[in-house]
Amino acid sequence: MFSPGETSSVLYDIDEQNRKLSKAERRKRRRATPKYRNLHASRERRCSIRVESFNVAFAQLRALLPTLPIEKKLSKIEILRLSIAYISYLNKLLDL
Repeated sequence: MFSPGETSSVLYDIDEQNRKLSKAERRKRRRATPKYRNLHASRERRCSIRVESFNVAFAQLRALLPTLPIEKKLSKIEILRLSIAYISYLNKLLDL
């Protein structure tokens, strides 16, 4: 290990090296730390879970919409627009 004097000298040298690095290089080094990678991975897992549940909800909504052909692939915006139109149609049926 280092003695207290050596430790501060080593830390000073590391600090000097960091100052000489460009902003992009410092960012790259910071992102290479295990702590950063773990935080990033946990954020990605949360995001993928959220996106997955979002996609499941759209699939369930899609299953309720009457379209021909049934297996036609619809975008999310198409699903929303068809849902609005279908709800409006059902409301008109109830008003008759």
